[in-house]
Amino acid sequence: MHTPYDHALLTPVQMNAADKAAIASGVSGLDLMEAAGSAVAAAVMERWTKRPTLVLCGPGNNGGDGFVCAQHLTSAGWPVKIALLGQVTDLRGDAAHFAAAWQGEWLPFSSGSLDGIGLVIDAIFGSGLSRPVEGGARDMVEALKNLEIDICAIDVPSGVDGATGEVLGGAAPAKLTVTFFRKKPGHLLFPGRALCGEIVLADIGTPPNVLEAIAPTCFENHPSLWLNRYPWPEINGNKYQRGHVLVLGGDVLTGASRLTACGAMRAGAGLVTLAAPPDSWMIYAASLTSAMVRPFNGLAGFTDLLADARRNVIAIGPGASAGEATRAYVLAALAARRTTVLDADALTAFAEAPQNLFGAISGPCVLTPHEGEFARLFKIQGDKLARARAAALQSGAVVLLKGPDTVIAAPDGRAIINANAPATLATGGSGDVLTGFIAGLLAQGLDGFHAAAAAVWLHGEAANRLGVGLIAEDLPDILPQVLHSLNEQMTVANS
Repeated sequence: MHTPYDHALLTPVQMNAADKAAIASGVSGLDLMEAAGSAVAAAVMERWTKRPTLVLCGPGNNGGDGFVCAQHLTSAGWPVKIALLGQVTDLRGDAAHFAAAWQGEWLPFSSGSLDGIGLVIDAIFGSGLSRPVEGGARDMVEALKNLEIDICAIDVPSGVDGATGEVLGGAAPAKLTVTFFRKKPGHLLFPGRALCGEIVLADIGTPPNVLEAIAPTCFENHPSLWLNRYPWPEINGNKYQRGHVLVLGGDVLTGASRLTACGAMRAGAGLVTLAAPPDSWMIYAASLTSAMVRPFNGLAGFTDLLADARRNVIAIGPGASAGEATRAYVLAALAARRTTVLDADALTAFAEAPQNLFGAISGPCVLTPHEGEFARLFKIQGDKLARARAAALQSGAVVLLKGPDTVIAAPDGRAIINANAPATLATGGSGDVLTGFIAGLLAQGLDGFHAAAAAVWLHGEAANRLGVGLIAEDLPDILPQVLHSLNEQMTVANS
């Protein structure tokens, strides 16, 4: 049965609360640890043949999962040894129970124990690590980084902060990471994501209803989060009901805003108008057929275009400059109480006085900075998820902090981390198309948070279908195929 929290991401603190709630509901800690360790062993046996295996166990519950995994692998005929960080006599609770049951060989917790090993199970530290890896654990991690031995990590690679994806002291890259119940933000945020390898999410018997009290506010992007809100065309609808996007064109860099216009059209906006400066409007008119091109002259001309309230979404930034004129256009759009998407130089234009922008935002607004633009505008420190949330709260807008691990944050603290973007999206113009996708969905009535999430996922899926060699122009053209597949999935699910 699907729940609203199927794709929730839990911080280590929330995961601990989920474990406690599961135990309070009647699931014992021993049962949870047994299920976790056996799930790791099963995942290992599905991917590797029998080979000399060393399970590196830490002093906590992560180590306990490792003891269980070692026992299951041994029972299946695998040659397994355990190296424990610390002393068996120092173990407590469920981990001590499973350590006492181990009848196999113990090795010193040192790099020398890696000789002749074909697979390492990393059960040293889990996602709740809050301080840098040091001492013998750090030495072991560094040794693993320098050896070509496959690693399966339990929960997260030791040294990765499950809440942020940051590396605390050091971490060795895993080929497989097996985590439990729900993923953590650190599985999706870089650099942690790059260290996890394949991620397997195992069911260990935690009742899903424990999340109702925890009420997670961070999710992995997935169509189930927004598909039931998606503005599919209606048989009795018309183009005016599907919204009208106004895209501000640049004077010299005309390609960017054209990509935005195409993105908005493909995303379903009923009408798109490109506002063209007088010296370049013929370029736009000659290359855009589905969009309308309207020449305008300066702020007064742009304000005249805003007078038509049917132009309900304004996209500014692609192809613009970071000067006074762009600032004026942005402030005019915000003063007209239009839903806005601000990208690129529409953000950088306010780098010297960001409060002038934030103070003008009073309606729906989506800001789409990459890391450089974000740093210039917000000057907020911290991990990516925390920075995006703080920026959304500070600005009063939905903030889409771009990257291979794009984070979408709302002012109320909700956040979504996107994980489907391929490396091929690192090409000129792809961000301009994304701005258009967002604008097109906003025009049709989707709220800013879900429009940004849907647009980012569709953007990534389109790129995945295209593969190596894609250019930005390809993304809008393949979007109908992506939407067709989604629509079919929804139809099947509802049948």
